[in-house]
Parts: sequence; C-alpha cells; structure tokens
Amino acid sequence: MDEILSILQELHDDVDFEKEEKLVDDKILDSFDLITLASELCDAFDIEITAKEFIPENFNSVQALWRMVQELMGE
Repeated sequence: MDEILSILQELHDDVDFEKEEKLVDDKILDSFDLITLASELCDAFDIEITAKEFIPENFNSVQALWRMVQELMGE
C-alpha cells in the first residue's frame, strides 16, 4: 500500500491520501489523474486495469485501490 501512497503523492502532494475516502466523488482526482494513476499502478504491480475496474468505488481511497490491486494480482 505504501507504493500506492507514493504514486498518489506524486500526483498531489497537498492531499492527505490516508484519510481521504472520496477521491473521485469529491473531484480530488480528475480524469487525467485517474489515467495516470491507472498507468502507474499497472507498471508498479504488473497488472491490467480494464474498463470493468474503472469505477469510482475502486479509486475513491487508498484502501479501495489496494483492494483492487490485490484482486487483480490474484487473478
């Protein structure tokens, strides 16, 4: 999960990502951020994020991102 936090901090170093739970819903991350984040996650964890996973629930918090990554790594 630290790697995800590091990627997020590179996108926005002014956000406390450990506490935020509505990154998409509150528009903290915009569409460009989400594309960049998905790309970085794919590279870092050797996973593929498809359109099926590209839903706000998977990107709203670090915990949600971590769950998604773990599920994709387990497939």
